[in-house]
Amino acid sequence: MIEKILITTHGKLRVKIPSQLNEVSLGQMMALQDNPQLSDLDAISILSGVPVSDLQTVRNAGDFMAFADAVLSLSQQIRHLYNSDEIPKKITVDVDKKLVTVNVINNLSVEPAGAFMAARDVIADEIAEHIKIYGEENWKDYFNPSLTACCKVLAYYFYCRATGNKYDEYAAATFAETIKQLRVTEALPIAGKFL
Repeated sequence: MIEKILITTHGKLRVKIPSQLNEVSLGQMMALQDNPQLSDLDAISILSGVPVSDLQTVRNAGDFMAFADAVLSLSQQIRHLYNSDEIPKKITVDVDKKLVTVNVINNLSVEPAGAFMAARDVIADEIAEHIKIYGEENWKDYFNPSLTACCKVLAYYFYCRATGNKYDEYAAATFAETIKQLRVTEALPIAGKFL
């Protein structure tokens, strides 16, 4: 983590952002990816949790340079995660304020059938979008699934295992909010095996 105390027009502001990809949640990366017109302050806000309005009160804009370098570094590191062969053996998720450890099995089949079909639809939609952009022949060369698709697939994959509940499509879709809390270094290698 990179932490700085910044002088503002009304006092001091503590800002702390991740410097390593394993400190970033899937939800944070999704927020960064979802807005391609993101300003530096928006990115720092997403990574630090400090509202943009508070960051705008910092007296010296140069104070943000250390953070800008970290944001650039993080964006470069993420490209390698989809193709990572290192799949975590376990993940820990917060289910109703209780930490639950879930084994990630080698056979990444999605069970039950409803979860399988929902994940299949997400993957098919993602592929169809890429085919529309890159054409039928070359889509595999450029296939880079969205983090939103990764999150949805993981929600379907982990919902029953993490909660112990019977499959419910609406509840599994809502479980994506829990999946967003996973470290991006855990989530993307697992999702990459599906996508």
